[in-house]
Amino acid sequence: MSRSIAVCLLALAGACASTVLASAQAASSPTDSTPANSSAVAYVYVSNSPSSGTGQISAYAAASNGALTPITGSPFQFNDGYMAVNGAYLFANENNQNASQVDSFSIASDGALILREVKLIESSPGLVSVYLDHTGSTLYGDYYTTNNDYLQYTIDQSNGELTYLGDLSGGPANNSVVSFIGNNAYAYSSSCYQFTPEIIGVQRASDGALSYISNFAPPFPGTKKAGFYCPWLAAADPTDHLAIAMQPLNSNWVPTGAYQLATYTVDDSTGNLTTTSTYSDMPFTEAGGAAGTYNSYLNDYWMSPAGNLLAVAGSSGLQVFHFNGANPITQYTKLLVTDDVDQVFWDNSNHLYALGRAAGELWVFTVTPEEVVEAPGSPYSIPGAEDLIVLPK
Repeated sequence: MSRSIAVCLLALAGACASTVLASAQAASSPTDSTPANSSAVAYVYVSNSPSSGTGQISAYAAASNGALTPITGSPFQFNDGYMAVNGAYLFANENNQNASQVDSFSIASDGALILREVKLIESSPGLVSVYLDHTGSTLYGDYYTTNNDYLQYTIDQSNGELTYLGDLSGGPANNSVVSFIGNNAYAYSSSCYQFTPEIIGVQRASDGALSYISNFAPPFPGTKKAGFYCPWLAAADPTDHLAIAMQPLNSNWVPTGAYQLATYTVDDSTGNLTTTSTYSDMPFTEAGGAAGTYNSYLNDYWMSPAGNLLAVAGSSGLQVFHFNGANPITQYTKLLVTDDVDQVFWDNSNHLYALGRAAGELWVFTVTPEEVVEAPGSPYSIPGAEDLIVLPK
């Protein structure tokens, strides 16, 4: 769901006693061009602009310990931004002065990218993100207009070509990517677009088309004092639970506290949401900064594949929480990174990747419910970093 950004690591003092963080290391820039091989556990792609007018996608193979090695041919000279992967193909949006387009790349066995198709999406720029459903058969894009549309395209798995499926208008604020629950039938996001706190719920048809869930009226937790919560994004676990970040505000829209993390349960038959979260049992996150602090915000949060860990990124850094299904979320670590972090992703080998655009760095951690260790070479220097996507193997 749908994500803003030098750098100094804060030792994990004060974290749970069982948590171990490797000592901070100076940022490194991988230069070894050894070809990626079958031992890689994931391929990692970062779109970046190292200099004015230069666009590229830097690609890395991740080892079992999280160390990154450049893939042969990287960086690939394509001027793209937001990306999505489905195993066989990587899709990336490109906004130029006159239009929005999506480039489709096939992914070679070693992770290298081969351009297959350039697809005009809209006759004017405005595409701010691309992402996929769990099957990887439908590509979605948030198109920033007066209606904030969700664009939808089916993917030809034989060649990566895209076919227009439809346009769902009236979405939330730009870049509010929806997060699909385990059954792939429902997806959710949230925002306070145009001063309206809203949780968005959509239903996915068998052909991939999205529609809004009918009679959808999700509850909000009550605040400690008079006021309300402003939600941002959503992150689904592999079953039927969601994490939704909430910032408490007073009636004048002034923050009265740091972001808190609520948990919701999805009714698999209707898509409606219920919650037992309250002000007292929703943990605060340090990642979004303190309430009322200038330039304090939450950028992104992402659920681990097992659904037991939640990574949260914001203007003040990166933090990990234990996710407990319908039960309250609980704090796991203090801040692992203390600079602006824009995006987070997991692979299937307990690696957490975090990208900071302003810092131009990519952090990699091995994270289990018992231990946190920074990967060798982390953080990696990627000047002009823009967007991150991870393809687990």
